[in-house]
Amino acid sequence: MPASELIAKTAVEIVALLKSGEVTTLDLLDALEARIAEVEPAVNALPTLCFERARAAGKALAARPPAERGVLAGMPVAIKDLLNVAGVRSTQGSPIFADTVPEASDVTVLTLEASGGVIYAKSNTPEFGAGANTFNEVFGRTLNPWDTSKSCAGSSGGSAVALATGTAWLASGSDLGGSLRNPASFCGIVGFRPTVGRVAHGPAALPFNSMSVEGPMARTVADCALLLDAMTGQTAVDPLSLEKPAVSFADAVAARRAPGAMPKRVAFSRDLGGITPVDPEVAAIVERAARRFEELGCIVEEATPDFTDLQMIFRTLRAMGMAASRKGLLATHREQLKPEVIWNIEAGLALTMEDIATAELARGRLYHRVRQFYESYDLVLCPATIVPPYPIEHRYVAECQGHEFSNYIEWCTIAYAFTCAGLPAISVPAGFTASGLPVGLQIAGPPRGEAAVLAAAALFEDIQPWAQHLPVDPRPPRG
Repeated sequence: MPASELIAKTAVEIVALLKSGEVTTLDLLDALEARIAEVEPAVNALPTLCFERARAAGKALAARPPAERGVLAGMPVAIKDLLNVAGVRSTQGSPIFADTVPEASDVTVLTLEASGGVIYAKSNTPEFGAGANTFNEVFGRTLNPWDTSKSCAGSSGGSAVALATGTAWLASGSDLGGSLRNPASFCGIVGFRPTVGRVAHGPAALPFNSMSVEGPMARTVADCALLLDAMTGQTAVDPLSLEKPAVSFADAVAARRAPGAMPKRVAFSRDLGGITPVDPEVAAIVERAARRFEELGCIVEEATPDFTDLQMIFRTLRAMGMAASRKGLLATHREQLKPEVIWNIEAGLALTMEDIATAELARGRLYHRVRQFYESYDLVLCPATIVPPYPIEHRYVAECQGHEFSNYIEWCTIAYAFTCAGLPAISVPAGFTASGLPVGLQIAGPPRGEAAVLAAAALFEDIQPWAQHLPVDPRPPRG
């Protein structure tokens, strides 16, 4: 099968070919290597490659009986450069760790490999994943393939661009302030933030962290569900990790039209009750997408949970986490840290016990208000990001609709609202701006409602498919 034909297929189709024996992992790695040589210089999504390691893993997997090759059956997977992969350069996007080659892999990587995933590349990320624009002092900037003068967002920008350009069928991401959902929106792919603990990771310095998660990224919802199934599983390494669900996420997507599975009443909001400004064109595109749920028989009403105290909660708990995990680097490598990271660590160090207690109590109240909202609505629909892709030279979005943001992450409010509420949320392609740039629809579900979110996203994909747009060849700036 020609490499170009393989690259255009979905991950679900590729896994079926692997299981039938029509292709091998080595065939897929050859196709990826050719595609990377073709498009990677224009976007800089996968700066670290490990094809020798991947081919060895593929051969070892092929030696096993087919039934023992896992749900991915030898499928190549790209890994965000915040996770360690044994024997592979793992930089965290920081010059401090530019030459680090770990001896052991993160448990997320081990889980994927046990599920039949084959790691062949590390995707670019901002330093320590801090910031929603993918650039760093080690590898430089990752560019948006829909317009290479634009940002791909972040922090999982390298993974999103690799998926959009066909240098990955599946890729890992992570999400605290929207790091899966922002780049998915900007690049026209699918990025899913699951419930904390759904995907085990570590060993981590802060194993009880309830803000940041690992999650799947893909070109279609079914592909995303497939990868999530491969990423799940309980382990002692991660004390918050959850057992695999009784019904796989792939099966939940397949049964999306079964009796009782369809959402009945969903809430839509352009700006989650005015907690953030939103670009009017983005709001219009997302509202049109949300209204399409009426075609599925859903009641779509304008409503939103109460996110009172959101900014205080997020700023405090994010700063606390940054200070706890990075304060040592501030003391020893300050000159190598980017300004935004320094600011965030220092903000955390300046917190008082009263600040932290106030934020934790407010987060508890927010959770219960949002939980009660889902007693009336199955889903919340809103923009995944508040602006279309912005110029790559801008470190972050500084203002929107006349509102000047107070810090480098505030423009991601519409994403981290669901982080603070502890809810699963996905970004799926909603449409394009007049200038041809992707815009994402965010679908957020109730607590531990991953299956419902994936099923709803797949229903939307049925009536507004997007896979035909991918993969895209990198496009130069217009005009």
